[in-house]
Amino acid sequence: MTFERHRAGGHRTERVAEEIRNEVGLMLAGELKDPRLTGPMSISEVRLSPDRRTVRIYVQLECEDAERARALEGLRAASRYVRHELVERLNLRRAPEILFLLDQSEQYGQHIDDLLRRVTRPEKL
Repeated sequence: MTFERHRAGGHRTERVAEEIRNEVGLMLAGELKDPRLTGPMSISEVRLSPDRRTVRIYVQLECEDAERARALEGLRAASRYVRHELVERLNLRRAPEILFLLDQSEQYGQHIDDLLRRVTRPEKL
């Protein structure tokens, strides 16, 4: 495989991931009628595997832990519907496996900031 072919495949993967993000965002905005999906949520990132067989959709859920767990269950229950709709809307040859994952990057960033504050805090004698 030449570098050019590999790179072109990467751009296609990025474009398809962006289209998936748009379509799933529309579904979350009103098409999915699961009562567990009532809280505020947003898609932070969509990662499509290079072979385009797996889609990891990272969502940010702004609610309590119990509600967050129920919302993730609802998203996972809706994954078959989302998979079917993506094939129809984007004319995909192969239906990718849909994985909804909780985006914890904000909490991780906050943790790193806290650690840095502890390290750089001047000690008082």
